[in-house]
Amino acid sequence: MNEPANQKLAKGLIDGAYVDQGAQALRTQANLLKVLLSQRRLPDVGWAEQTIEYVLAELALMDSNNFTGNVGVGEREARIISPLVSRRHYHMCHGIGRSGDVAAVQPKAAGSSLLNQLTNCLALDAIKQAGLSRASSCVVLPLATGMSVALTLLTLRKTRPAARYVLWSRIDQKSCLKAVETAALEAVAVPLRREGDELVTDTEAMAALLAEKGAENVLCVLSCTSCFAPRVPDRVEAIAELCAAQGVPHVINNAYGVGCSKTMHAINEAMRVGRVDAVVQSTDKNFLVPIGGAVVCGGPGKHGANKKFVAACAQIYPGRASSAPIVDMFITLLGLGAAGWKALLKRRKDMLPRFRAELEAVAAAHGERIMSTPRNNISMAMSLANQGGADGVVGGPLPLTFLGSMLFSRAVSGTRIVERGGTKTIAGVDFVGFGSHCDDYGCAYVTAACALGMEPEELTVFCARLSKCMLEFRKQVQAKNKEAETAAAAASAADPPPPPAMQEEAKEAPAAV
Repeated sequence: MNEPANQKLAKGLIDGAYVDQGAQALRTQANLLKVLLSQRRLPDVGWAEQTIEYVLAELALMDSNNFTGNVGVGEREARIISPLVSRRHYHMCHGIGRSGDVAAVQPKAAGSSLLNQLTNCLALDAIKQAGLSRASSCVVLPLATGMSVALTLLTLRKTRPAARYVLWSRIDQKSCLKAVETAALEAVAVPLRREGDELVTDTEAMAALLAEKGAENVLCVLSCTSCFAPRVPDRVEAIAELCAAQGVPHVINNAYGVGCSKTMHAINEAMRVGRVDAVVQSTDKNFLVPIGGAVVCGGPGKHGANKKFVAACAQIYPGRASSAPIVDMFITLLGLGAAGWKALLKRRKDMLPRFRAELEAVAAAHGERIMSTPRNNISMAMSLANQGGADGVVGGPLPLTFLGSMLFSRAVSGTRIVERGGTKTIAGVDFVGFGSHCDDYGCAYVTAACALGMEPEELTVFCARLSKCMLEFRKQVQAKNKEAETAAAAASAADPPPPPAMQEEAKEAPAAV
Protein backbone atom coordinates (compact mmCIF):
# COMPACT_ATOMS: atom_id res chain seq x y z
CA MET A 1 0.00 0.00 0.00
CA ASN A 2 3.06 2.27 0.08
CA GLU A 3 2.87 2.49 -3.71
CA PRO A 4 1.00 5.66 -4.88
CA ALA A 5 -0.78 3.62 -7.58
CA ASN A 6 -2.15 1.23 -4.98
CA GLN A 7 -3.30 4.11 -2.82
CA LYS A 8 -5.13 5.66 -5.77
CA LEU A 9 -6.90 2.38 -6.49
CA ALA A 10 -7.83 1.98 -2.82
CA LYS A 11 -9.50 5.39 -2.89
CA GLY A 12 -11.90 3.97 -5.40
CA LEU A 13 -13.13 1.59 -2.74
CA ILE A 14 -13.10 3.64 0.49
CA ASP A 15 -12.92 7.28 1.51
CA GLY A 16 -9.64 8.84 0.35
CA ALA A 17 -9.00 10.45 3.76
CA TYR A 18 -8.91 7.02 5.37
CA VAL A 19 -6.52 5.72 2.73
CA ASP A 20 -4.20 8.70 3.28
CA GLN A 21 -4.30 8.11 7.04
CA GLY A 22 -3.46 4.42 6.62
CA ALA A 23 -0.70 5.19 4.15
CA GLN A 24 0.82 7.61 6.65
CA ALA A 25 0.87 4.86 9.27
CA LEU A 26 2.65 2.56 6.82
CA ARG A 27 5.19 5.28 6.00
CA THR A 28 5.90 5.67 9.72
CA GLN A 29 6.72 1.95 9.94
CA ALA A 30 8.88 2.18 6.83
CA ASN A 31 10.72 5.20 8.25
CA LEU A 32 11.66 3.23 11.36
CA LEU A 33 13.29 0.61 9.14
CA LYS A 34 15.00 3.38 7.16
CA VAL A 35 16.48 4.85 10.36
CA LEU A 36 17.67 1.39 11.46
CA LEU A 37 19.37 0.77 8.13
CA SER A 38 21.08 4.17 8.17
CA GLN A 39 22.10 4.41 11.86
CA ARG A 40 22.71 0.69 12.49
CA ARG A 41 22.33 0.94 16.26
CA LEU A 42 19.71 0.33 18.91
CA PRO A 43 16.66 2.57 18.56
CA ASP A 44 16.33 5.01 21.42
CA VAL A 45 12.99 3.47 22.40
CA GLY A 46 12.14 -0.17 21.84
CA TRP A 47 9.87 -1.04 18.95
CA ALA A 48 6.37 -2.47 19.33
CA GLU A 49 5.93 -6.14 18.46
CA GLN A 50 3.81 -5.25 15.41
CA THR A 51 6.63 -3.11 14.03
CA ILE A 52 9.21 -5.86 14.56
CA GLU A 53 6.95 -8.40 12.85
CA TYR A 54 6.38 -5.95 9.98
CA VAL A 55 10.14 -5.65 9.42
CA LEU A 56 10.64 -9.41 9.68
CA ALA A 57 7.93 -9.94 7.09
CA GLU A 58 9.56 -7.39 4.77
CA LEU A 59 12.94 -9.11 5.12
CA ALA A 60 11.46 -12.59 4.66
CA LEU A 61 9.89 -11.56 1.34
CA MET A 62 13.41 -10.84 0.07
CA ASP A 63 14.41 -14.51 0.45
CA SER A 64 14.01 -16.70 -2.64
CA ASN A 65 11.87 -19.33 -0.93
CA ASN A 66 9.18 -16.65 -0.53
CA PHE A 67 9.33 -15.32 -4.09
CA THR A 68 6.02 -15.59 -5.92
CA GLY A 69 6.29 -18.35 -8.49
CA ASN A 70 9.78 -19.38 -7.39
CA VAL A 71 10.96 -22.78 -8.67
CA GLY A 72 13.88 -24.31 -6.77
CA VAL A 73 15.83 -27.14 -8.37
CA GLY A 74 18.79 -27.27 -5.99
CA GLU A 75 19.35 -29.56 -3.05
CA ARG A 76 18.93 -26.72 -0.58
CA GLU A 77 15.87 -24.62 -1.36
CA ALA A 78 14.43 -23.93 2.14
CA ARG A 79 11.60 -26.40 1.62
CA ILE A 80 9.76 -26.59 4.94
CA ILE A 81 7.12 -29.29 5.26
CA SER A 82 5.62 -28.02 8.51
CA PRO A 83 3.79 -24.67 8.34
CA LEU A 84 4.30 -24.34 12.10
CA VAL A 85 8.09 -24.60 11.72
CA SER A 86 8.00 -22.07 8.88
CA ARG A 87 6.04 -19.61 11.01
CA ARG A 88 8.36 -20.20 13.95
CA HIS A 89 11.22 -18.96 11.79
CA TYR A 90 9.21 -16.11 10.29
CA HIS A 91 9.56 -17.86 6.90
CA MET A 92 13.31 -17.16 6.82
CA CYS A 93 14.54 -20.69 6.31
CA HIS A 94 17.78 -20.39 4.32
CA GLY A 95 19.89 -19.72 7.38
CA ILE A 96 22.89 -17.38 7.31
CA GLY A 97 26.26 -17.34 5.62
CA ARG A 98 27.77 -19.43 2.87
CA SER A 99 30.11 -22.40 2.90
CA GLY A 100 33.17 -20.22 3.38
CA ASP A 101 31.94 -17.52 5.76
CA VAL A 102 29.08 -17.47 8.27
CA ALA A 103 28.83 -13.69 7.85
CA ALA A 104 28.79 -13.71 4.05
CA VAL A 105 25.80 -12.54 2.01
CA GLN A 106 23.74 -15.43 0.65
CA PRO A 107 22.39 -14.92 -2.90
CA LYS A 108 19.19 -16.84 -2.21
CA ALA A 109 18.52 -15.00 1.04
CA ALA A 110 19.02 -11.26 0.77
CA GLY A 111 16.58 -10.64 3.62
CA SER A 112 18.21 -13.12 6.00
CA SER A 113 21.65 -11.76 5.10
CA LEU A 114 20.49 -8.22 5.80
CA LEU A 115 19.01 -9.30 9.13
CA ASN A 116 22.31 -10.99 10.04
CA GLN A 117 24.35 -7.84 9.36
CA LEU A 118 21.88 -5.63 11.24
CA THR A 119 21.98 -7.97 14.25
CA ASN A 120 25.78 -7.74 14.37
CA CYS A 121 25.47 -3.94 14.37
CA LEU A 122 22.84 -3.95 17.13
CA ALA A 123 24.88 -6.37 19.25
CA LEU A 124 27.98 -4.20 18.93
CA ASP A 125 26.00 -1.14 19.99
CA ALA A 126 24.59 -3.01 23.00
CA ILE A 127 28.08 -4.18 24.00
CA LYS A 128 29.39 -0.62 23.79
CA GLN A 129 26.50 0.78 25.82
CA ALA A 130 27.20 -1.84 28.49
CA GLY A 131 30.68 -0.35 28.97
CA LEU A 132 32.94 -1.91 26.33
CA SER A 133 33.30 1.25 24.27
CA ARG A 134 36.58 0.14 22.68
CA ALA A 135 35.00 -2.84 20.93
CA SER A 136 35.56 -2.29 17.21
CA SER A 137 33.54 -5.11 15.67
CA CYS A 138 31.54 -8.16 16.59
CA VAL A 139 29.81 -11.18 15.12
CA VAL A 140 26.87 -13.08 16.59
CA LEU A 141 27.72 -16.75 16.14
CA PRO A 142 25.00 -19.42 16.13
CA LEU A 143 27.02 -21.37 18.72
CA ALA A 144 26.89 -21.27 22.51
CA THR A 145 29.82 -19.89 24.49
CA GLY A 146 31.98 -23.02 24.75
CA MET A 147 31.91 -23.78 21.04
CA SER A 148 32.46 -20.10 20.22
CA VAL A 149 35.59 -20.12 22.41
CA ALA A 150 36.74 -23.26 20.56
CA LEU A 151 36.16 -21.52 17.21
CA THR A 152 38.16 -18.53 18.42
CA LEU A 153 41.06 -20.78 19.44
CA LEU A 154 40.97 -22.51 16.05
CA THR A 155 41.14 -19.10 14.37
CA LEU A 156 44.24 -18.23 16.39
CA ARG A 157 45.77 -21.60 15.57
CA LYS A 158 45.85 -20.73 11.87
CA THR A 159 48.24 -17.86 12.67
CA ARG A 160 50.29 -19.79 15.28
CA PRO A 161 50.35 -23.40 14.02
CA ALA A 162 53.34 -24.42 16.17
CA ALA A 163 51.74 -23.30 19.44
CA ARG A 164 50.03 -26.05 21.45
CA TYR A 165 49.45 -24.65 24.95
CA VAL A 166 46.61 -22.53 26.30
CA LEU A 167 47.45 -20.87 29.60
CA TRP A 168 44.24 -20.92 31.55
CA SER A 169 43.62 -19.15 34.83
CA ARG A 170 41.91 -21.94 36.79
CA ILE A 171 38.14 -21.84 36.82
CA ASP A 172 36.32 -25.05 37.66
CA GLN A 173 33.87 -25.00 34.80
CA LYS A 174 33.90 -27.72 32.17
CA SER A 175 33.11 -25.69 29.02
CA CYS A 176 36.42 -23.80 29.04
CA LEU A 177 38.46 -26.99 29.18
CA LYS A 178 36.27 -28.76 26.63
CA ALA A 179 36.76 -25.82 24.26
CA VAL A 180 40.54 -26.20 24.54
CA GLU A 181 40.27 -29.97 24.04
CA THR A 182 37.98 -29.53 21.00
CA ALA A 183 40.62 -27.30 19.39
CA ALA A 184 43.16 -30.15 19.94
CA LEU A 185 45.20 -27.99 22.30
CA GLU A 186 46.63 -28.57 25.77
CA ALA A 187 45.34 -26.57 28.73
CA VAL A 188 47.85 -25.47 31.34
CA ALA A 189 46.06 -24.45 34.52
CA VAL A 190 47.44 -21.44 36.38
CA PRO A 191 46.57 -21.75 40.10
CA LEU A 192 44.79 -18.85 41.75
CA ARG A 193 45.99 -16.93 44.77
CA ARG A 194 43.84 -16.36 47.84
CA GLU A 195 43.45 -12.81 49.15
CA GLY A 196 41.10 -12.81 52.13
CA ASP A 197 38.04 -14.73 50.96
CA GLU A 198 38.71 -14.03 47.29
CA LEU A 199 40.48 -16.29 44.81
CA VAL A 200 42.33 -13.96 42.43
CA THR A 201 44.58 -14.16 39.37
CA ASP A 202 48.20 -15.04 40.12
CA THR A 203 49.89 -13.01 37.40
CA GLU A 204 53.36 -13.92 38.69
CA ALA A 205 52.61 -17.64 38.35
CA MET A 206 51.18 -16.96 34.89
CA ALA A 207 54.35 -15.12 33.82
CA ALA A 208 56.49 -17.95 35.19
CA LEU A 209 54.51 -20.59 33.27
CA LEU A 210 54.67 -18.48 30.13
CA ALA A 211 58.45 -18.36 30.43
CA GLU A 212 58.63 -22.10 31.19
CA LYS A 213 56.56 -23.13 28.15
CA GLY A 214 58.03 -20.48 25.87
CA ALA A 215 55.93 -17.68 24.42
CA GLU A 216 56.21 -19.14 20.93
CA ASN A 217 54.62 -22.39 22.15
CA VAL A 218 51.65 -20.71 23.83
CA LEU A 219 48.66 -20.16 21.56
CA CYS A 220 47.03 -17.73 23.96
CA VAL A 221 46.10 -16.91 27.51
CA LEU A 222 42.44 -17.71 28.18
CA SER A 223 41.16 -15.52 31.00
CA CYS A 224 37.70 -15.43 32.56
CA THR A 225 35.67 -12.48 33.80
CA SER A 226 32.45 -14.20 34.86
CA CYS A 227 32.69 -16.86 37.54
CA PHE A 228 30.96 -18.03 40.67
CA ALA A 229 32.30 -16.84 44.02
CA PRO A 230 34.60 -16.95 45.89
CA ARG A 231 36.56 -16.70 42.65
CA VAL A 232 36.58 -13.19 41.23
CA PRO A 233 37.04 -12.01 37.63
CA ASP A 234 40.58 -12.30 36.34
CA ARG A 235 42.82 -9.25 36.42
CA VAL A 236 42.47 -8.80 32.69
CA GLU A 237 44.37 -5.50 32.62
CA ALA A 238 47.51 -7.14 34.04
CA ILE A 239 47.08 -10.19 31.79
CA ALA A 240 46.64 -7.92 28.74
CA GLU A 241 49.88 -6.08 29.58
CA LEU A 242 51.73 -9.40 30.01
CA CYS A 243 50.40 -10.70 26.69
CA ALA A 244 51.34 -7.49 24.87
CA ALA A 245 54.87 -7.64 26.27
CA GLN A 246 55.33 -11.30 25.30
CA GLY A 247 53.51 -11.15 21.95
CA VAL A 248 50.98 -13.76 23.04
CA PRO A 249 47.26 -13.54 22.09
CA HIS A 250 44.68 -13.03 24.84
CA VAL A 251 41.10 -14.35 24.71
CA ILE A 252 38.59 -13.36 27.39
CA ASN A 253 35.72 -15.66 28.31
CA ASN A 254 33.11 -13.12 29.38
CA ALA A 255 30.27 -15.65 29.41
CA TYR A 256 27.78 -13.69 31.53
CA GLY A 257 29.75 -10.54 32.33
CA VAL A 258 27.99 -8.07 30.02
CA GLY A 259 25.46 -7.25 32.75
CA CYS A 260 28.21 -6.07 35.14
CA SER A 261 29.51 -2.56 34.40
CA LYS A 262 32.70 -3.09 36.46
CA THR A 263 33.58 -6.16 34.43
CA MET A 264 32.94 -4.40 31.13
CA HIS A 265 35.01 -1.39 32.17
CA ALA A 266 37.87 -3.71 33.22
CA ILE A 267 37.85 -5.35 29.77
CA ASN A 268 37.71 -1.91 28.18
CA GLU A 269 40.77 -0.88 30.19
CA ALA A 270 42.55 -4.11 29.23
CA MET A 271 42.03 -3.18 25.57
CA ARG A 272 43.58 0.22 26.29
CA VAL A 273 46.69 -0.90 28.16
CA GLY A 274 47.45 -4.26 26.59
CA ARG A 275 46.40 -7.03 24.26
CA VAL A 276 42.89 -8.45 23.91
CA ASP A 277 42.28 -10.44 20.74
CA ALA A 278 38.70 -11.51 21.36
CA VAL A 279 35.98 -11.33 23.99
CA VAL A 280 33.34 -14.07 23.95
CA GLN A 281 29.99 -13.68 25.69
CA SER A 282 26.78 -15.71 25.76
CA THR A 283 23.61 -14.40 24.14
CA ASP A 284 21.22 -16.23 26.49
CA LYS A 285 22.78 -15.08 29.78
CA ASN A 286 23.38 -11.50 28.70
CA PHE A 287 20.46 -10.76 26.39
CA LEU A 288 17.80 -13.12 27.77
CA VAL A 289 17.22 -15.16 24.62
CA PRO A 290 17.16 -18.96 24.17
CA ILE A 291 20.49 -20.78 24.36
CA GLY A 292 22.35 -21.18 21.10
CA GLY A 293 24.40 -18.08 20.38
CA ALA A 294 27.41 -16.04 21.44
CA VAL A 295 28.81 -12.61 20.63
CA VAL A 296 32.50 -12.49 19.71
CA CYS A 297 33.94 -9.00 19.64
CA GLY A 298 37.39 -7.58 19.03
CA GLY A 299 39.25 -4.53 20.25
CA PRO A 300 40.71 -1.47 18.55
CA GLY A 301 43.72 -3.31 17.12
CA LYS A 302 46.37 -1.61 19.24
CA HIS A 303 48.14 -4.87 20.10
CA GLY A 304 47.05 -7.24 17.36
CA ALA A 305 43.28 -7.45 17.82
CA ASN A 306 41.23 -5.83 15.10
CA LYS A 307 38.25 -6.22 12.79
CA LYS A 308 40.15 -8.73 10.67
CA PHE A 309 40.33 -11.21 13.53
CA VAL A 310 36.58 -11.13 14.13
CA ALA A 311 36.06 -11.57 10.40
CA ALA A 312 38.45 -14.54 10.46
CA CYS A 313 36.34 -16.16 13.21
CA ALA A 314 33.31 -15.93 10.94
CA GLN A 315 35.26 -17.30 7.98
CA ILE A 316 36.48 -20.41 9.80
CA TYR A 317 32.91 -21.55 10.49
CA PRO A 318 32.23 -24.48 8.14
CA GLY A 319 29.10 -24.25 6.04
CA ARG A 320 25.92 -22.29 6.52
CA ALA A 321 24.35 -21.83 9.93
CA SER A 322 20.98 -21.57 11.59
CA SER A 323 19.56 -18.08 11.70
CA ALA A 324 17.40 -18.84 14.77
CA PRO A 325 19.83 -17.35 17.36
CA ILE A 326 20.28 -14.28 15.15
CA VAL A 327 16.52 -13.76 14.75
CA ASP A 328 16.13 -14.06 18.56
CA MET A 329 18.77 -11.37 19.11
CA PHE A 330 17.31 -9.09 16.43
CA ILE A 331 13.82 -9.24 17.94
CA THR A 332 15.06 -8.81 21.52
CA LEU A 333 17.40 -5.88 20.88
CA LEU A 334 14.85 -3.99 18.79
CA GLY A 335 12.18 -4.64 21.43
CA LEU A 336 14.40 -3.32 24.22
CA GLY A 337 15.88 -0.33 22.44
CA ALA A 338 18.64 1.66 24.11
CA ALA A 339 16.35 2.79 26.94
CA GLY A 340 15.13 -0.72 27.72
CA TRP A 341 18.65 -2.18 27.55
CA LYS A 342 20.05 0.42 29.95
CA ALA A 343 17.11 -0.06 32.30
CA LEU A 344 17.71 -3.82 32.34
CA LEU A 345 21.37 -3.29 33.25
CA LYS A 346 20.46 -0.78 35.96
CA ARG A 347 17.86 -3.08 37.55
CA ARG A 348 20.45 -5.79 38.03
CA LYS A 349 22.93 -3.34 39.54
CA ASP A 350 20.28 -1.95 41.90
CA MET A 351 19.39 -5.51 42.99
CA LEU A 352 22.92 -6.27 44.18
CA PRO A 353 22.80 -4.65 47.69
CA ARG A 354 19.43 -6.22 48.40
CA PHE A 355 20.67 -9.60 47.20
CA ARG A 356 23.59 -9.46 49.62
CA ALA A 357 21.48 -8.22 52.54
CA GLU A 358 18.83 -10.94 52.22
CA LEU A 359 21.44 -13.67 51.78
CA GLU A 360 23.35 -12.38 54.83
CA ALA A 361 20.16 -12.66 56.88
CA VAL A 362 19.83 -16.33 55.92
CA ALA A 363 23.49 -16.97 56.75
CA ALA A 364 23.20 -15.34 60.18
CA ALA A 365 20.10 -17.39 61.02
CA HIS A 366 22.01 -20.62 60.39
CA GLY A 367 25.41 -19.80 61.85
CA GLU A 368 27.04 -19.24 58.46
CA ARG A 369 28.54 -16.23 56.70
CA ILE A 370 28.71 -14.65 53.26
CA MET A 371 32.21 -14.64 51.77
CA SER A 372 33.67 -11.18 51.31
CA THR A 373 34.18 -11.03 47.54
CA PRO A 374 33.65 -7.37 46.59
CA ARG A 375 35.35 -7.85 43.21
CA ASN A 376 32.68 -10.32 42.12
CA ASN A 377 29.57 -8.29 41.44
CA ILE A 378 27.41 -11.12 40.13
CA SER A 379 27.95 -14.24 42.24
CA MET A 380 27.94 -14.64 46.03
CA ALA A 381 28.98 -17.57 48.20
CA MET A 382 27.63 -18.59 51.62
CA SER A 383 29.58 -20.97 53.83
CA LEU A 384 28.12 -24.34 54.76
CA ALA A 385 30.67 -25.13 57.44
CA ASN A 386 28.10 -26.05 60.09
CA GLN A 387 25.54 -27.94 58.04
CA GLY A 388 26.96 -31.37 57.21
CA GLY A 389 29.69 -32.10 59.71
CA ALA A 390 33.45 -32.08 59.09
CA ASP A 391 33.24 -28.70 57.34
CA GLY A 392 31.41 -30.26 54.42
CA VAL A 393 34.09 -32.80 53.49
CA VAL A 394 32.95 -35.33 50.90
CA GLY A 395 31.73 -38.49 52.62
CA GLY A 396 29.98 -36.96 55.64
CA PRO A 397 26.85 -38.48 57.18
CA LEU A 398 24.77 -36.89 54.42
CA PRO A 399 26.38 -35.37 51.30
CA LEU A 400 25.93 -31.61 51.10
CA THR A 401 24.96 -32.07 47.48
CA PHE A 402 21.72 -33.48 48.87
CA LEU A 403 20.95 -29.91 49.97
CA GLY A 404 21.21 -28.90 46.31
CA SER A 405 18.77 -31.68 45.40
CA MET A 406 16.36 -30.44 48.06
CA LEU A 407 16.48 -26.94 46.58
CA PHE A 408 15.96 -28.20 43.04
CA SER A 409 12.98 -30.31 44.08
CA ARG A 410 11.49 -27.12 45.53
CA ALA A 411 11.84 -25.29 42.20
CA VAL A 412 15.09 -23.47 43.02
CA SER A 413 17.58 -23.75 40.16
CA GLY A 414 21.03 -22.31 39.56
CA THR A 415 22.63 -22.79 42.98
CA ARG A 416 25.93 -24.65 43.27
CA ILE A 417 26.87 -26.72 46.30
CA VAL A 418 30.65 -27.11 46.59
CA GLU A 419 31.97 -29.72 49.02
CA ARG A 420 35.56 -30.11 50.17
CA GLY A 421 37.77 -32.85 48.81
CA GLY A 422 37.16 -35.14 45.89
CA THR A 423 39.01 -35.32 42.58
CA LYS A 424 37.95 -35.10 38.96
CA THR A 425 39.62 -35.32 35.55
CA ILE A 426 38.34 -32.94 32.87
CA ALA A 427 39.80 -32.99 29.35
CA GLY A 428 42.92 -34.74 30.62
CA VAL A 429 43.54 -32.28 33.48
CA ASP A 430 43.40 -33.65 37.03
CA PHE A 431 41.73 -31.46 39.65
CA VAL A 432 41.66 -31.73 43.42
CA GLY A 433 38.61 -30.10 44.97
CA PHE A 434 36.97 -29.53 41.59
CA GLY A 435 34.27 -26.89 41.86
CA SER A 436 36.08 -24.65 44.34
CA HIS A 437 38.68 -23.28 41.85
CA CYS A 438 41.42 -24.47 44.23
CA ASP A 439 42.57 -27.69 45.89
CA ASP A 440 40.87 -26.89 49.20
CA TYR A 441 39.06 -23.68 50.02
CA GLY A 442 38.69 -24.61 53.70
CA CYS A 443 34.94 -25.00 53.94
CA ALA A 444 31.98 -26.04 51.84
CA TYR A 445 29.70 -23.36 50.41
CA VAL A 446 26.69 -22.63 48.24
CA THR A 447 26.65 -19.99 45.49
CA ALA A 448 23.88 -17.93 43.94
CA ALA A 449 23.99 -15.27 41.24
CA CYS A 450 22.42 -11.84 41.02
CA ALA A 451 22.02 -12.27 37.29
CA LEU A 452 20.49 -10.10 34.60
CA GLY A 453 16.70 -10.28 34.61
CA MET A 454 16.27 -11.47 38.19
CA GLU A 455 13.33 -9.90 40.00
CA PRO A 456 13.12 -8.93 43.71
CA GLU A 457 10.25 -11.36 44.27
CA GLU A 458 12.41 -14.25 43.07
CA LEU A 459 15.13 -13.30 45.56
CA THR A 460 12.69 -13.27 48.50
CA VAL A 461 11.25 -16.67 47.57
CA PHE A 462 14.74 -18.12 47.05
CA CYS A 463 15.98 -17.00 50.47
CA ALA A 464 12.88 -18.39 52.20
CA ARG A 465 13.26 -21.78 50.49
CA LEU A 466 17.00 -21.88 51.11
CA SER A 467 16.49 -21.24 54.83
CA LYS A 468 13.82 -23.92 55.07
CA CYS A 469 15.94 -26.48 53.20
CA MET A 470 18.96 -25.82 55.42
CA LEU A 471 16.83 -26.43 58.51
CA GLU A 472 15.43 -29.68 57.07
CA PHE A 473 18.90 -30.77 55.97
CA ARG A 474 20.33 -30.40 59.47
CA LYS A 475 17.45 -32.42 60.90
CA GLN A 476 18.20 -35.21 58.45
CA VAL A 477 21.91 -35.12 59.33
CA GLN A 478 21.02 -35.40 63.03
CA ALA A 479 18.71 -38.32 62.26
CA LYS A 480 21.48 -40.05 60.30
CA ASN A 481 23.92 -39.56 63.17
CA LYS A 482 21.40 -40.95 65.67
CA GLU A 483 20.80 -43.98 63.43
CA ALA A 484 24.56 -44.62 63.30
CA GLU A 485 24.86 -44.37 67.10
CA THR A 486 21.91 -46.73 67.60
CA ALA A 487 23.37 -49.25 65.17
CA ALA A 488 26.75 -49.12 66.93
CA ALA A 489 25.12 -49.64 70.33
CA ALA A 490 23.07 -52.59 69.02
CA ALA A 491 26.20 -54.22 67.56
CA SER A 492 27.99 -53.82 70.88
CA ALA A 493 25.08 -55.37 72.82
CA ALA A 494 24.90 -58.37 70.47
CA ASP A 495 28.55 -59.24 71.13
CA PRO A 496 29.18 -58.51 74.85
CA PRO A 497 32.71 -58.77 76.27
CA PRO A 498 33.60 -62.09 78.07
CA PRO A 499 33.28 -62.32 81.88
CA PRO A 500 36.32 -61.24 83.96
CA ALA A 501 37.25 -64.86 84.84
CA MET A 502 37.48 -65.82 81.17
CA GLN A 503 39.57 -62.75 80.47
CA GLU A 504 42.08 -63.83 83.14
CA GLU A 505 42.23 -67.37 81.69
CA ALA A 506 42.88 -65.95 78.27
CA LYS A 507 45.84 -63.98 79.62
CA GLU A 508 47.40 -67.15 81.19
CA ALA A 509 46.86 -69.39 78.13
CA PRO A 510 50.03 -70.15 76.09
CA ALA A 511 50.40 -68.35 72.82
CA ALA A 512 49.52 -70.27 69.65
CA VAL A 513 52.52 -71.58 67.71
